[in-house]
Amino acid sequence: MALHIVASRPDPALLNLPWSTPLEDWTEHVVPLPRGLSRHVVRIIRLGDRTYAAKETVEEIAFKEYRLLRDLQRLGLPAVVPMGVVTGRTDPSGEQLPSALLTEHLRFSLPYRSLFAHGLSADNVPSLIDALVVLLVRLHLTDFYWGDVSLSNVLFRRNAGGFAAYLVDAETGELKSSLSRQMREYDLTVARENVFAELLDLQASDALDDNLEAHGIVDLLEERYHALWDELTVEEEFDADEMWRIERRIERLNDLGFDVDELDIVTDFDGDKVRIQPKVVELGHHRRDLQALTGLNVEDAQARRLLNDLAAFTAHHDLGREDRTLVANRWLTEVYDPIVRLVPVEARGKLEPAELFHEILEHRWYLSEQAGAEVDIFETARDYVDHVLPQRPDEAVTAASAE
Repeated sequence: MALHIVASRPDPALLNLPWSTPLEDWTEHVVPLPRGLSRHVVRIIRLGDRTYAAKETVEEIAFKEYRLLRDLQRLGLPAVVPMGVVTGRTDPSGEQLPSALLTEHLRFSLPYRSLFAHGLSADNVPSLIDALVVLLVRLHLTDFYWGDVSLSNVLFRRNAGGFAAYLVDAETGELKSSLSRQMREYDLTVARENVFAELLDLQASDALDDNLEAHGIVDLLEERYHALWDELTVEEEFDADEMWRIERRIERLNDLGFDVDELDIVTDFDGDKVRIQPKVVELGHHRRDLQALTGLNVEDAQARRLLNDLAAFTAHHDLGREDRTLVANRWLTEVYDPIVRLVPVEARGKLEPAELFHEILEHRWYLSEQAGAEVDIFETARDYVDHVLPQRPDEAVTAASAE
């Protein structure tokens, strides 16, 4: 059988990879990046300025997952980007080899085990759970049934001290015309069981404090899932003279990082009672606001932190009556960009710029507490780059790490 590559973004360099060799034996082009647990052989490969994850699997499953990931991409959901499927692989003796699914490597992302290997403590586990909950709720809102919810099937990116979760394994997933409550609850049950086992495994390997209550964490997962789902979907009824509650509901959703694109408002026959229910909600409220102002494309909590600093800059320079876009451009050129440029080239694989800026703001608070007065942001940035950043591990593929 001839080698066959189906790709959404064709890369001629893919043809030169050693497809006649099992992935587990690959050495050339392989980047030593941390990988999560998988039922399949997975390798991270670097071709020029592109980095891919290649996973061996059955041809039918490879195409199913490829198409499903493309659907999730079109829906704007946080998942790895599918790049292609390779079939028709045979070894030199003519024996058939598994097909391979290719996805784009997500920069500055790590599997949960690597986060703990990098020093993540038990105190940060609820942040991981929150990220998983937000991902699961977003998928359920679009009628996606996951079937295998777990920390292992997610990649995490830092998000202003918290995390954002991206689906990395959609092998068992399915987009439904309508997702029933029973299917959502089944996904939640699977999540509880898998996360519980993963936490116990971390404790058994001494990567996590034995005092962490795994039962309490999975209870928290279920509790936060239901709380977020209800906030986003539950119908609310109130008297007609309490119309301010519509604005309050929207504000609460905005605070959670969600925009309301459509709201269903119904009054009773006499107009005495009003019922409202969000019909279309989308995560990324702060992200879209910041991108419209500055062009920066970051995670939502990072965007909120940057917008807060922009607001402080606006107040400090008394620019409240100026055009917001012009003020944002001034903040970008006078504050954000110069601070990011302070990072030496060899250290730019440690944190993405928005997370770096967030950490510098946190460091500024720490230094100001010590000094008893507000410390200049550039003085803070230089201190952070000199004393804190060198201690952090690299979390991105760099040219040097790929050689």
